[in-house]
Amino acid sequence: MRREIFAGSAVAVLMLTAACGTGDNYSGKGTSVQPVGDSKQVGNGYDDVYGSGSGADPSGAAGKNGPAGQLKVQEIGTVGSGVTDSEGFTLYRFDKDTPKPPKSNCEGDCATAWPAVAADDVSAGEGIDKSLLGSVARADGTRQLTLAGWPVYRYAKDAKAGDSLGEGVGGTWHVLGPDGKPAAPAKSGGADSGADSGTGGAAEKAAELGVNQNAQLGPILADAEGRTLYRFDKDSAWPMKIGCVDGCTDTWKPAKPVDKANVNGIAAELVGKVKRPDGTEQLTIDCWPVYTFTGDKEPGDISGHNNKGLWFAVTDKGKKAKVTG
Repeated sequence: MRREIFAGSAVAVLMLTAACGTGDNYSGKGTSVQPVGDSKQVGNGYDDVYGSGSGADPSGAAGKNGPAGQLKVQEIGTVGSGVTDSEGFTLYRFDKDTPKPPKSNCEGDCATAWPAVAADDVSAGEGIDKSLLGSVARADGTRQLTLAGWPVYRYAKDAKAGDSLGEGVGGTWHVLGPDGKPAAPAKSGGADSGADSGTGGAAEKAAELGVNQNAQLGPILADAEGRTLYRFDKDSAWPMKIGCVDGCTDTWKPAKPVDKANVNGIAAELVGKVKRPDGTEQLTIDCWPVYTFTGDKEPGDISGHNNKGLWFAVTDKGKKAKVTG
């Protein structure tokens, strides 16, 4: 059994500067908070998984691979107006694909988590311009539906009509709007379905920090690979305290700082950074250091939430996510 061991009262403490209180700017404005000191914990190895979806339920959503039928525009949770298939299941787009020319960059394990929507038996319902519908050949020879050039997907974790658990995963997956743009009201750096380099459609820059819609916890923060971000109750923001160093970081990986101009779904002023005792820099949210958990095996997992009553997922407002019963 893994146990966490703290070395007495040795913790890293430093009063915050005003820059942290207003959102320390990663681009260089203000001064980074630099805690010093030491604290110890014991953890285990690190398992980094990107987009595998290996634990996803393959049932539902027309078998996740069935025909889409007549596309519809519906209000989807807090996301806004998004496109669904004829059964009401949410459809998505991937920022790492390209629309001009259409190209899917989701194959293999990615396609297990994000099944491609077949181009067969699709029609445009009210609110959707049928001239925007098209198709693209996938690596396996099948034809995938496109909207405004963007390949269209379902999400394997959406269990029923109206679910939108794929919104914001990894900062690169978004509910599909009827114009091919992300339906989410908060977009990263001007995402646009028509954006291209003039040489065949450059992929949009993927957000480095995004929001996952979790059925239990609501909107929670995730890194660029979709891994949930956590804060630690033995850290603090007022004053700044780093309580997870050395062996602790074998289990709880300090999240790397991000470009504040490249975040999606969170106010940029909440995003900052801190220098750790070992000299590396760590992402902060509302002045709290944040981490990923090695126990999370695929994007969107929340197995670290309420771990030992000390570790909690972080909401899109920078707060601790609720503890469910």
